[in-house]
Amino acid sequence: MAWTGKVLRVNLTSGTCTTEDLRMDWAKSYLGQRGLATKYFVEEVSAKVDPLSPENKIIYATGPLTGTMASTGGRYSVITKGPLTGAIACSNSGGYFGNELKSAGWDMVIMEGKSPKPVYLLIENEKARLMDASDLWGKSVWDTEPAIKTKHQDPLMRVCCIGKAGENQVLYAA
Repeated sequence: MAWTGKVLRVNLTSGTCTTEDLRMDWAKSYLGQRGLATKYFVEEVSAKVDPLSPENKIIYATGPLTGTMASTGGRYSVITKGPLTGAIACSNSGGYFGNELKSAGWDMVIMEGKSPKPVYLLIENEKARLMDASDLWGKSVWDTEPAIKTKHQDPLMRVCCIGKAGENQVLYAA
């Protein structure tokens, strides 16, 4: 079991990506990706926040088993205040994204604020930057993923994206 000890904080309003230390005292007290990310969320976001406002945050979190050979070693969670219910929402997923995030050097990504234009987060090893996504806006997830892979000439790149429902703020978009 292991943590990288780093959190990537992405401020969409200012367009910045910064690294900060993982709160190891919280990591020991709030077991796993869901518990730890929920602790970060409740400490940083008001319970009264409008889910679709820039004051809400979305947290992508890996756990101590992510990136290991454990049977759940590829999982990650996404925590936010959900617009459909107004409650804390936690989604858990498998595949490659969690392992790739951990391998790139981060336990967690905290996205906050609101970008004035469409952007996407590009993570390459221990570097992260926001990229213009104007050419991707309006595409489905089925079109966005290959477009990003082609743009970066990397067919093995892992993509986590929203589609038209997310862009249009459908309350139950995934």
